[in-house]
Amino acid sequence: MTTPSQHASPFIDPVKLDKLAETAIKIGLQLQPGQDLVLTSPVSALPLARLVVEHAYKAGAGLVTPIFTDDHITLSRYLHGRDAGFDRAAGWLYEGMAKAFSNNAARLAIRGDDPALLSGQDVTAAARADLAYFSAYKPAQDKIQNFDMNWTIIVYPDLAWAKQIFPGEDDDVAVAKLASAIFSISRVDVGDPLANWTAHNAQLHSRTEWLNGQRFRDLHFGGPGTDLTVGLADGHLWIGGATTARNGVTCNPNIPSEEVFTTPHAYRVHGHASSTKPLSCRGAVIDEIFMRFDGGRVVEASARRGNDVLQNLLDSDEGTRRIGEVALVPHSSPVSQSGLLFFNTLYDENAASHIALGQCYSQCFVEGASLSRDQIQAQGGNMSVNHIDWMIGSGGIDVDGIDDAGQRAPVMRNGEWAY
Repeated sequence: MTTPSQHASPFIDPVKLDKLAETAIKIGLQLQPGQDLVLTSPVSALPLARLVVEHAYKAGAGLVTPIFTDDHITLSRYLHGRDAGFDRAAGWLYEGMAKAFSNNAARLAIRGDDPALLSGQDVTAAARADLAYFSAYKPAQDKIQNFDMNWTIIVYPDLAWAKQIFPGEDDDVAVAKLASAIFSISRVDVGDPLANWTAHNAQLHSRTEWLNGQRFRDLHFGGPGTDLTVGLADGHLWIGGATTARNGVTCNPNIPSEEVFTTPHAYRVHGHASSTKPLSCRGAVIDEIFMRFDGGRVVEASARRGNDVLQNLLDSDEGTRRIGEVALVPHSSPVSQSGLLFFNTLYDENAASHIALGQCYSQCFVEGASLSRDQIQAQGGNMSVNHIDWMIGSGGIDVDGIDDAGQRAPVMRNGEWAY
């Protein structure tokens, strides 16, 4: 593992890194004057975190509260911690975050951790630690997933992550290549990133308008290894790109953002699907996933690599065996065209159409802000401690929309928009 520096690597363009921080505040969050900000980041991303804080205060932030994690410290728990400790989580911290969000604090997460950090550790211990974390974090996570306030996620080109993507390169070259990819895919390597994002959001909005106008009952995914019909929740709503949170602030929850997505019906998913990209989860890589659904539930699942992690994940709770999101992403997206596997869901999910095991987004319902948990479930929304995206789209996958009369309309052909 590497030791974090107070300064960015000289192989990371400082101007573009600053543009990424500015874009996160002005486009990702649209941070409001006087609004507080809760920032989480690995210590390895300290150079970017400092720039984010600087732009936040320039935008008029009230108070920025940073919370840092560290790969060394995380790994020490697995190497030296007591077994009983894996069932514990810092509930007091997450309750505080939930309280901050209730008071309209914005949320920004910087990612960039080593995706293989826990690959050699006990799978059961990792599963227990995740369950304890997600259970404790749920009060805060619910506010994020329900879009109670504006939030966004960005990434930093950490060395350990870069070496996963470019294992044969020298350290400096690997970091430089990852940084270049991040800046391009995040749309900050252009003259005016803010204008570029405005135009991109308009394009994503046009796609959600078309899908919402069709009122499809189901989507069918067909292609190599996949024959899957995904029923859509009653009163579902397609969203993508810039989204207006319940506090009235329009934000881009993810940078990058190439998807449009909605809530499937938890009990109307049938058929089988095969993954088109590996999934990085619980510090391990899960590859060549196959799942078969019946009545909305995963009844058969396997993976060539990381199968033990997959099986533990599916046993987290009943909701993890059902899906809470379906998303459409063109094969021509910048993430896909980079030709890189990022081992990071934020990036890899923006390379391909995908479904997510677990929790749904209440925002993906008509008048979702006014629906109770029971109403969301009655309309087909899924509930779970998890939300795990895995990719099923590619240049060989077709998607059809099916209406109430059973009539089909082309949505995607060979991974590209067809309407």
